[in-house]
Amino acid sequence: MQLYIMRHGEAQNFVEQGSRDDSQRALTAQGELEAKMMATWLQKMKIQPTQVFVSPYVRAQQTCAITTSLMKTAITTLDFITPSGDAKQVHDFIDGWCSEQVAAESVTPEQEQSLLIISHMPLVSYLVAQLTQSGNAPIFATAGIAHIDYDIDKMQGSLQRLISPIELC
Repeated sequence: MQLYIMRHGEAQNFVEQGSRDDSQRALTAQGELEAKMMATWLQKMKIQPTQVFVSPYVRAQQTCAITTSLMKTAITTLDFITPSGDAKQVHDFIDGWCSEQVAAESVTPEQEQSLLIISHMPLVSYLVAQLTQSGNAPIFATAGIAHIDYDIDKMQGSLQRLISPIELC
């Protein structure tokens, strides 16, 4: 299984937003551009996730809409993948989802499935550490994507790369 963990694009600060409700912060023009750049990169790399799980926060939803606009993929909002989410809980959820895919025989050797998770710092950082059991919690740039080659049987993976919009310039 190939896992892609993405941080949302740059979001408005509280002053720009005019509110202290973190869940309502929207993408800036820069954040929209970052999401478009990463969508183009995913397309160029021929990455077509089978499933996308996204945070309910506005900036993550907007990043998801931009990133997946050219994809035919299932999108599900999960209320526990917010900035303060628990990486262990998300790891357990991923393992359960993978087990369901195997049980439903929707994973074949010829066509490996992939999963994209769009969320926030610090969760995305802790999730990479949790999934790779490396203790390495990388800092994500806005709209950055970590690629993990995940072994469903061992329930752990290895970080293949971490790419950000700035690296695509």
